[in-house]
Amino acid sequence: MTNDIARIGLIGSGWMGAFHAQSIALRVPGATLAAVADPRPGAAERVAHPLGTGRVFLDPLQLIADDDIDGVVIASPAFTHTDLVVAAAEAGKAVFVEKPMALTLHDAYRAITAASHAGVHLQVGFNRRFAQDFAAAHEVIENGGVGTPQLLRSVTRDPGLANPGAVKPWTIFLETLIHDFDALNWFNAGARPIEVYAVADALVAPEFKEAGLLDTAVVTIRYDNGAIATAEANFSAAYGYDVRGEVFGSAGMVTAGDVHASSMRYYTCAGAQSPTSRLNVELFHDAYVEELRAFADATRALPSEADLYGSIPTGRDARAALEIALASIASVEQRAPITIE
Repeated sequence: MTNDIARIGLIGSGWMGAFHAQSIALRVPGATLAAVADPRPGAAERVAHPLGTGRVFLDPLQLIADDDIDGVVIASPAFTHTDLVVAAAEAGKAVFVEKPMALTLHDAYRAITAASHAGVHLQVGFNRRFAQDFAAAHEVIENGGVGTPQLLRSVTRDPGLANPGAVKPWTIFLETLIHDFDALNWFNAGARPIEVYAVADALVAPEFKEAGLLDTAVVTIRYDNGAIATAEANFSAAYGYDVRGEVFGSAGMVTAGDVHASSMRYYTCAGAQSPTSRLNVELFHDAYVEELRAFADATRALPSEADLYGSIPTGRDARAALEIALASIASVEQRAPITIE
């Protein structure tokens, strides 16, 4: 399609899917929420109907096959992502998939190959690339503002574990730090990770360690241009959602991210305080909207500003981040550095 309204179908109506539904319906010009699919009875209706969308499906494959759908946003559980990407691509639909796109390198290859063979747009939900401060930092790096990158750092600290028992093993690498791995690769564009060393433990909820929950991790990554990067994550930032990035180079340093929800400060006898975000959709509200705006543009075959700057995360970017995540898991299991071939 070209220059028409992008008719977007959403798969998955959990809290992230619900936010994407609102963005597509209310915040993204040139797009309309055409349908919602969720295999849980009543789940799609709860998201779609308040937004004026009457078409709902229990079977996501029915949504994908619908001729009135131009693009598909996949926000279902991670283990479903690859098969849905392949199905949507084979149906000729543009695809936006939340991270992780795949849980194995083989599945990543399947998703990339399906999109390539079908000639459709495949975009992955690495929203930090669309945050104003991260995008500005990336532009500084691209323009040589920090010289040759030498030390890079990325931090993700979630404000709490509401239900530790529901967190799946290796979530900290596959669904949390995978954002950091993509950000580091993006900041150090053109370089390839060659070695990964990771340590992780259950420091927030140690009683769930035997069930496979690791809630604290630090990963060191060596790149083939000599740069050394660290990524860290924790699931108990008492002060609020905290995401930051930093690149130090031969000519300077650039940072991105701020725990403060706004520049407002208030001062009392207890000291100076400022508001902080409790959810990622608060801290990255505009970034989540902008990534869907770029997806709608791509679905309509229109150029996107983000695409012009090389910011749109592709299937290959998702594979590159997954490679580091899987190496991190192997490193924790073997208690040793892992070489990436």
